[in-house]
Amino acid sequence: MTGPIAVDQLTLTSTERAVVRALLYFDIFRHPLREDELRRFLSTECPDEHCVEVAINTLAEEGLLHRVGEHFMLNGSSASVTERLEAEERARRRMAKARSMSQLMSHFPFVRGILLSGSMSKGVLAEDGDIDYFVITQPGRLWVARTLLIAFKKVFLFNSRRDFCVNYFVDTEHLVIEDKNLFTATEVMTLVPMAGRTVCGAFFAANTWAGTHLPNAETPCLEQVPVPKRRMQRLFERLLGGGMGDELDEWCMLRTKERWRRKFPEFDGTRFELALRSRRYVSKHHPRNFQERVLSAFEQGLRAFEQRTGHAVS
Repeated sequence: MTGPIAVDQLTLTSTERAVVRALLYFDIFRHPLREDELRRFLSTECPDEHCVEVAINTLAEEGLLHRVGEHFMLNGSSASVTERLEAEERARRRMAKARSMSQLMSHFPFVRGILLSGSMSKGVLAEDGDIDYFVITQPGRLWVARTLLIAFKKVFLFNSRRDFCVNYFVDTEHLVIEDKNLFTATEVMTLVPMAGRTVCGAFFAANTWAGTHLPNAETPCLEQVPVPKRRMQRLFERLLGGGMGDELDEWCMLRTKERWRRKFPEFDGTRFELALRSRRYVSKHHPRNFQERVLSAFEQGLRAFEQRTGHAVS
């Protein structure tokens, strides 16, 4: 029996390597890709409109990828395509709820922009999936806005995250995502603007670094993004303005951090910063540290592919 093929014994083009890397990344989520999605998520620029098609055909001839209908994958079977199609249908059914919740949130004090994140931003949703939102706020009032939204969820939605999972906040003066890697680039480039056209546009303009990881991905069209009317919003914001509002915002942040430290005593400083970043201008609540887990799984997938096939894709 022969052992693993030595890496670099066989050679792939840069586009073929990029196709493999994209498929390996989304294989973590059991999410086969269409050809247009492969182009979007390539880690290298496409020299012409046929480059992905040519790469796919070559990889298929070598038995390195599989096609089921219009979807491509490295591993798995037709079952993963069926799962994706079912997840797409669930996402379509829940999109109306996502729109209505986004519009509701956009009227809360100090909220300036709402974007869909998580799996819904990729057009899919698991059976037990939540609708995730990325929220942009006025500077100096992020934690007031967050506290009001969480209070609404607890009181009126009985603390259900199903249609209302707000786990990442930034303010309009700190739009750049600090963690810059393939995971965050993918999340940034798939965000779906739902409210606050100008602010959403400023967010994408501030995060052009994501294009170094995904050079073919385009930012979404903003023409249809609603611009909320702010009459009632301004009234409540006046009540929470000035020094009193500053003190309240800091109090909300400190109380939240204190609660999280009690809830997650196993997190050291580094892990807390990565998963539960809490500053006056940012709130990140990802206690499962999905970013770290995905990037680790991706690196393992790259190494396993190289050992199995002999093709260097790192």
